[in-house]
Amino acid sequence: MPDLGLMLVQNQASLADFSERVDWLDQMLSQQNLEAIDLVTLPELFCSGYNIGSAIYDCAAERTGKFYKRMTQLAHRHQIAIHYGYPELSNGTLCNSAQMIDSSGEIIVDYRKRLIPPGIEEGVFSKGKHDSIVTFKGVKIATLICYDAEFPENVRRVAVNGAQLILVPTALSAQWGVVAEKVMPTRAFENGVYLCYANQSGSENDMRYYGGSCIVDPHGVDLARLGVQEGIITAKISTEVVKRAQERLPYCSVSKKILNEES
Repeated sequence: MPDLGLMLVQNQASLADFSERVDWLDQMLSQQNLEAIDLVTLPELFCSGYNIGSAIYDCAAERTGKFYKRMTQLAHRHQIAIHYGYPELSNGTLCNSAQMIDSSGEIIVDYRKRLIPPGIEEGVFSKGKHDSIVTFKGVKIATLICYDAEFPENVRRVAVNGAQLILVPTALSAQWGVVAEKVMPTRAFENGVYLCYANQSGSENDMRYYGGSCIVDPHGVDLARLGVQEGIITAKISTEVVKRAQERLPYCSVSKKILNEES
């Protein structure tokens, strides 16, 4: 059964701009043994920062623009795939997006956040319309961004459709720690999937982040978790573990049966 080496990077939100952020990431990756790592995943809007006000419009880029070009250089240099959050400019609209590229720069995923929460994002980002499930290194991977994953229906839907690993880049503020500590492990458990929750840490303007990035296994158990400081965690993703978890608690198969009966 396929295994995938996963690395999650939690950055300090105070990194000033994309140039500083990508240079920091390059330095962090250079200090790691990446031999067993296939995929590196980063927080929501990693490329720009999250709480930056109207500056988000100035730094947005198209899917093959400045963010893609620098990330492609990084992916090639370190021979890894990278999953990163960025503000995507598309046909005059702005989307809160996450893109995954492989070591050659091929775009594997370009997902747009489907649920826009009240507050900072409201009136700024347009809603995405589609799920994204891809197969990478033999593992079926879905992306949900922050608020998307807080609704059980969204996680169940991608799990029913075959996702074995769900990547959740987020910008979780300090007052919502229960989401990282309780809600995300529950989502993993109730669907029998791996869930990778990538947050920022520290402060950005008047917003303080919770940190708490984690990789949770299909039984709802932390494989690795960070606290309030920047850092890196890793885990091995096994499709066999997903299979066993879903056989033990067949919520997804029951849901699929119900949906088929209703249709």
